[in-house]
Amino acid sequence: MRTLKDVRPGETVRVVKLHGQGAVKRRIMDMGITRDAEILVRKVAPLGDPIEVHVRGYELSLRKGDIAIIEIQ
Repeated sequence: MRTLKDVRPGETVRVVKLHGQGAVKRRIMDMGITRDAEILVRKVAPLGDPIEVHVRGYELSLRKGDIAIIEIQ
């Protein structure tokens, strides 16, 4: 299983599934990261946390712990 944590800057990927449950999953979905959404990884912070992504026309910064539940292809 490949997650968003494995993606390098400049890559565009598609969300396959969101794992996990509860408030974290709901918050990720509220930000527009749902199944079949395309995500472009724009930047990764020097220490690897957070990462900046472009999804559905806007920019987001996400923590490593949150992106580990996002399965991509």
